[in-house]
Amino acid sequence: MQTILRRAYEPAALLSLHPPTLRHPNKQLVFDLACAPASVHAGLIELTRWGAAPLPDKVELAATDIAPVPDVYEYGNDTGVWHVNFADPELFVAYGSSLLAQDELQCAEHPALASLREALLEERVPARTEENGAPTPVLVTGVERRCALDTRILYGNRFAAASRSIVREHTRVLSHPTRTNLIAIAAPTGSGPYFRRHIDQILVTAYTGFAAAAFESRRLWPDAPVEIRSGFWGCGAFGGNRHLMTLLQLLAARLAGIDRLRFYAVEERGLHDFHAGAGALDEVLAAGTPGEPLDALLERVDDLDYEWGVGNGT
Repeated sequence: MQTILRRAYEPAALLSLHPPTLRHPNKQLVFDLACAPASVHAGLIELTRWGAAPLPDKVELAATDIAPVPDVYEYGNDTGVWHVNFADPELFVAYGSSLLAQDELQCAEHPALASLREALLEERVPARTEENGAPTPVLVTGVERRCALDTRILYGNRFAAASRSIVREHTRVLSHPTRTNLIAIAAPTGSGPYFRRHIDQILVTAYTGFAAAAFESRRLWPDAPVEIRSGFWGCGAFGGNRHLMTLLQLLAARLAGIDRLRFYAVEERGLHDFHAGAGALDEVLAAGTPGEPLDALLERVDDLDYEWGVGNGT
């Protein structure tokens, strides 16, 4: 694994020296609730950026414990647990806007993420999860989750339209903030059929992010199992194919030797899409042989002729 950048920050100093620029009043309100003047910010935040990792030559898969969850992300202080951030190529770029899709939601609930972006920009360090067409995932450890937004009421375009009283009512400030570890990876955009280059790009991106998380876990928590929590990455505003994005994330996790993958499918309908993608992976694996070239497996994935869907407007 190639580490491009490694930084450590004390959160109170980070927020003080690099305050977020919040362009929408509802974002400012959430920040003010989560970071009231008397708030205590503790711990240490570490940020790393990684170069694209070469895929393994052969299909050698870990026995990853994979389970779907018909709900949104759960958060806690679990060591070795990583949540995928459905990032833009520009890291946390829309944190201060009216938008509240998955990336912006995580920034609102973890306000120090906005200050991380501002710190990198001031340092003139690329705050990017992609560069020159290649993935450069960014990992963040130990960032405080200081509030929880009710996504049934505030998610997507409903956030910008909500009154201050609604935002206040549906933002729960955490009296004991938890700490989260994040994997920021950007999904591709497109339309029509997926070509082999798209499949390779998605897999390299997910594999690099997951392998980097495993590397950091071994450094920080050598005795803890590595758990990835993800979902339908790239399948909201970008209209990514849920079946293919599930298949490739499960494959990436097993190639990277991840111990557990929890796939948050949001609702029962999402479970159907998860099982379709997981089943498709089982079929392409069954059609091959253990230790075969990975390229042969990916050719069979390409033969499934997946197509992009339509963005959901978030």
